[in-house]
Amino acid sequence: MQDTEIGKSKKHILIELIDYSSNSVTSKIIIGKTTGSVSILAFDSKKILPETVSAFDMFVQIIEGDAEILIDKHSILLNTGEIIIVPAHTSYIIKANKKFKMISTVIKSGYEENTL
Repeated sequence: MQDTEIGKSKKHILIELIDYSSNSVTSKIIIGKTTGSVSILAFDSKKILPETVSAFDMFVQIIEGDAEILIDKHSILLNTGEIIIVPAHTSYIIKANKKFKMISTVIKSGYEENTL
């Protein structure tokens, strides 16, 4: 995967920030801070982001195509424009049954204040 933060104070077209790469998953950091990050990812058809567990909630929005996300082995299909929040400390896998692009947002601060 490729990680490069985009330019600031410059207008961008979201789905044009990243291109599909043959037989791979590519990523680009839109904003990267110690307190969290916003990234854009492009999945080529049949590519899988292996099982991962994040210490923080992750907001996912599909911006082009369709995706399959398995959260604790439960399959959820997402279409363009749909979102999901992957809970912290939960295993997830992201699958591309066909090409798609997504935004991933992770906010690492504020957990110490949350008493819910």
